[in-house]
Amino acid sequence: MARCEVCGNDYDLTFTIETQDGARHVFDSFACAIHRMAPICEHCRVQIIGQGVESGGRWFCGAHCARAEG
Repeated sequence: MARCEVCGNDYDLTFTIETQDGARHVFDSFACAIHRMAPICEHCRVQIIGQGVESGGRWFCGAHCARAEG
């Protein structure tokens, strides 16, 4: 069993996510993974769950927020 890095639950069905830089993260649910891994919109500060919009190295939840930031 492994322990979720967000909630601390020790669970036999955890899963690991490996990022492009090789960091490994262990979670017991998608909710915990989203809480830790989802980027934050640089305009409205919401967690970006879908595709989002990347502009100039910055992340936004959608085109509206990207345009609002210029």
